[in-house]
Amino acid sequence: MEDKKKITGSLVCAVLVAVIGSLQYGYNTGVINAPEEIIKSFFNETWAERTGAPMSTNLLTSLWSLSVAIFSVGGMIGSFSVGLFVNRFGRRNSMLMVNVLALAGGILMGFSKLAKAMEMLIVGRFVVGLFCGLCTGFVPMYISEVSPTALRGAFGTLNQLGVVVGILVAQVFGLNVIMGTEALWPLLLGFTIIPAILQCAALPFCPESPRFLLINKMEEEKAKAVLQKLRGTLDVSTDIQEMKDESAKMSQEKKVTIPELFRSPSFRQAILIAIALQLSQQLSGINAVFYYSTGIFRDAGVKEPVYATIGAGVVNTVFTVVSLFLVERAGRRTLHLVGLGGMAICAAIMTVALVLKGTVYWMSYISIIAILAFVALFEIGPGPIPWFIVSELFSQGPRPAAVAVAGCSNWTSNFLVAMLFPYAAKYCGDYVFIIFIVFLVFFFFFTFFKVPETKGRTFDDISSGFERRAGDGVVTATVEKGPVVEMTSIQPVKDVAVDM
Repeated sequence: MEDKKKITGSLVCAVLVAVIGSLQYGYNTGVINAPEEIIKSFFNETWAERTGAPMSTNLLTSLWSLSVAIFSVGGMIGSFSVGLFVNRFGRRNSMLMVNVLALAGGILMGFSKLAKAMEMLIVGRFVVGLFCGLCTGFVPMYISEVSPTALRGAFGTLNQLGVVVGILVAQVFGLNVIMGTEALWPLLLGFTIIPAILQCAALPFCPESPRFLLINKMEEEKAKAVLQKLRGTLDVSTDIQEMKDESAKMSQEKKVTIPELFRSPSFRQAILIAIALQLSQQLSGINAVFYYSTGIFRDAGVKEPVYATIGAGVVNTVFTVVSLFLVERAGRRTLHLVGLGGMAICAAIMTVALVLKGTVYWMSYISIIAILAFVALFEIGPGPIPWFIVSELFSQGPRPAAVAVAGCSNWTSNFLVAMLFPYAAKYCGDYVFIIFIVFLVFFFFFTFFKVPETKGRTFDDISSGFERRAGDGVVTATVEKGPVVEMTSIQPVKDVAVDM
């Protein structure tokens, strides 16, 4: 039993290569912030060369906003298209194919200055957004399907670790002593080509998802060989049988489309939970905290607030690693509750500190502590968990459609927060975090009453639990003995020691 739970080199390589896609998402999310003024100057100069007159302030602001926001538009479209790829080409091959988008987007952005074409930069951001939207579906799905049940949460957290490392790398590379200069900013944006090439070179040596091979392609021998390599043991009969049971169940069901997820009682509760968890990530206020962080660090007397913001990025990364080790011990639901509750408290403290910072000098230091705690708590729960729990809530049939809907919900809410937060900050001022406190409290109670624990459960156990509850007309999670809310009377597989 323990042999099936050990970490093999093949498994680690497969997961790490897949996580390059998550790193790309993080990098391209954060890379545009540092060279903002330099890119605006490029827009202005390009416009002046074409028209003979400088660009108006309103047009410049609109073009810059478009350059930032169009990444999310591409992400929305890409995430919604996940199902078109994974069922036709497989999980691994889909990740390999879409790197063409990363290469194309990187080339467009990297050569935009040389071509004196701001349109290339904007189109490049859109194309890279398409790529990242697809990656936010492909990567968690692939990781969940190659990982053993006892390690699924820990490896799933690596997806978020890739994102935060990507953001941190973008922050560091964006410093004016590295690539955040007028001469090198095209290289900063075009750097996304390098990890794309690395992933293209490495993916052919990674296995296809064994669940895809057996359940979708009906290639049992290939699936068995892949599992033996991933698990480091010849006896993979339990995994094979579980997949066969799921395949038999799928054959009795009609193909699951996106509308069917909402129409069918068997899927409706699960898809609503998946969407709510994605919204809890984006509406938590994490982007607002980073928006405010530079100003708060400056008010506290930090001479170079950009380095303090990078420090917050380091905290981001460290606590994602902490979550990696906690998720299989404490469980997904528990960590999500701890994260949401702690963030609500930190947001309340930040609100008080922002209101009083003009009269009480040491309140700026309280703000810094609250920011770092807020970021740490985000990475304990709401940061990593929504991405991989979606794949856990659904069996093989509806999983691609569910991942597409959940991913699109995440990107759409991300886009709306980015567009609407400046207006909220303008009208609410120092009280803006009250909006996020309301969201955090709502999602805390939603998680407490509706979200089941998935730690240690097989995919079939989890999906069967939703079907059973739908058949019984029960829509809330019941409380079993202990702190974890269980979805069915089926108990999770007993934790076993993990061979590192």
